[in-house]
Amino acid sequence: MYAERVLSGMRPTGSLHLGHYHGVLKNWVRLQHEYPCLFFVADWHALTTQYDDPRGIVNAAWDMVIDWLAAGVDPVRATLFIQSQVPEHAELHLLLSMMTPLGWLERVPTYKDQQEKLENKDLSTYGFLGYPLLQSADILIYRADKVPVGEDQVPHIEFSREIARRFNHLYGREPGFEDKAREAVRKLGAKRARRYEELRTRFQQQGEQAAIGLAHALLDEVPGFAHVDRERLCGYLEGTGKMILVEPGALLTEASRMPGLDGQKMSKSYGNTITLREDAASVTHKIRRMPTDPARIRRTDPGEPANCPVWQLHQVYSDEPCQAWVEQGCRSAGIGCLDCKQPVIDGILREQAPMRARAQPFLEDPKLVREIIGDGNSTARRLARETMRDVRQAIGLDFS
Repeated sequence: MYAERVLSGMRPTGSLHLGHYHGVLKNWVRLQHEYPCLFFVADWHALTTQYDDPRGIVNAAWDMVIDWLAAGVDPVRATLFIQSQVPEHAELHLLLSMMTPLGWLERVPTYKDQQEKLENKDLSTYGFLGYPLLQSADILIYRADKVPVGEDQVPHIEFSREIARRFNHLYGREPGFEDKAREAVRKLGAKRARRYEELRTRFQQQGEQAAIGLAHALLDEVPGFAHVDRERLCGYLEGTGKMILVEPGALLTEASRMPGLDGQKMSKSYGNTITLREDAASVTHKIRRMPTDPARIRRTDPGEPANCPVWQLHQVYSDEPCQAWVEQGCRSAGIGCLDCKQPVIDGILREQAPMRARAQPFLEDPKLVREIIGDGNSTARRLARETMRDVRQAIGLDFS
């Protein structure tokens, strides 16, 4: 059985902001305590839209990794690596491209959306069309069964599942597969073999999806069952072949809309961000300059918190008593806008303090970051090579 494994990556955009922390990094920190995790810098993905000016990618990658570490991502618990330093990603991407129908790529929902959003860029490139397949290669090469995504990214995971299914169907039919599968069934023992055949029939003839999970659980119960036999029986169960690539599952993450300084979603493109390690004076200055309810022209004018961008930040950083104080004070003009903003400033600075402390050793000695990434690259390459060995053998390109 393949071990549970989480994979996630980020394009290197430089220093990260609080939206990245609340939307992604807090989840990574939690997941690293629950599963083996691999987190990678998606520098090749950055080239799909930055191919005309890639010069800043390397420095942006190092800044981003320091922010990961500052946020609490632990290199002892998770493997951190750089995509381009594991060339097996590119090899698998190339091999998968040989069997991927063009129409599958053209129907990925974000393909047209991104072209429209980035209309100032020429995205009529193979790299941009093929980036969902590179994304699939990133996942499949580590046989990751869990990929944390929001609702809008679920189609990408389903695309990866289809790619794995197609690959296993095309190349999982080793010579004598059915005979070997039937022999593997006998190794289960009479009672388990009957149960396995019953579940196989329920899935293949009645389309009962639950039978797959029950059959996998049955195989897990068999002591000392050979890995290769388990792969055969997983394929035999679903009517495909030997399972070489693992179909990933979407690990749905709760949507997080971290508000920016103008009330819109925090985003570099809106210029409304606070970075993870921004200094206290800058944070204070930005919050104090935030727009408030336009009805509060004078200090004595009552306001409505729902019309004020600062109120959105209170919902992230303030407890219930503080929020009640803001609502009452704003509506009665009992507090001024600067009074209202101070708890938000205090909350953000409290959140940032441990991040600055964790980042400091890496800022003082950048070699530490490079050592962490070097170790992660080695671990990732070892896992990737294992998959590529099986992929080459399945395709018939094993010249050893």
